[in-house]
Amino acid sequence: MGDTNGQVVAGGNGKGNRLDQLNSPTDVLIDKETHSLIICDSKNQRVVRWSRRSGTTQGEILIDNIACFGLAMDDQRYLYISDVDKHEVRRYQIGDKNGTLVAGGNGEGAGLNQLSFPTYIFVDQQQTVYVSDNWNHRVMKWNQGAKEGIVVAGGQGQGNAMTQLSNPRGVLVDTLGTIYVADSWNHRVMRWPKGAKQGTLIVGGNGQGEGANQFNYPVGLSFDRHGNLYVVDYGNHRVQRFSIE
Repeated sequence: MGDTNGQVVAGGNGKGNRLDQLNSPTDVLIDKETHSLIICDSKNQRVVRWSRRSGTTQGEILIDNIACFGLAMDDQRYLYISDVDKHEVRRYQIGDKNGTLVAGGNGEGAGLNQLSFPTYIFVDQQQTVYVSDNWNHRVMKWNQGAKEGIVVAGGQGQGNAMTQLSNPRGVLVDTLGTIYVADSWNHRVMRWPKGAKQGTLIVGGNGQGEGANQFNYPVGLSFDRHGNLYVVDYGNHRVQRFSIE
């Protein structure tokens, strides 16, 4: 807190595919067990791990040849990765290259057993997978072992009504099952209580712009332990923090 300059912890050597470079990273998570960062290095189509120990100058490839976009890790340290080419989410043990299908995987489409350009994912303690089904303008919930998902937000076509989403990105779920979603093309963050047929507006929704109450394609969401919400405001090249009641 209070820093005006950031510190490079991965990449920073220009765009490229060397082990000391990244190309358009879309997601990152912290693996506390190995004190490392796991990064979706999207344009290099790989997932890499960078140690957070000082002196680290390059990453190691965990999984190659994957059109990754979003990452999540559960309590058992399984890694979940969304694949925007195969329209699926797979679960991996660290070190395993093949993984197990946990959502989608039946070709691109809008069926309950399909996804279309899945982006960000969230996994709860029951290994339930929530996925922003971007081109279907909905958030899907896949229970462990399920053959099809359940629509838990959006799914009423693309639009800006309270029942709709437009190209959703970041997704978070709290312990009550409330879903928070970055409704990217509507420039707002929505909250969908468990079982709700429509969402409520939390922040944004004041048109596309750079005001303090506006976004320009919000994509990433994170909460801290004090309940502050952080939003990656992609088109405005900034991160905003909000206190949510």
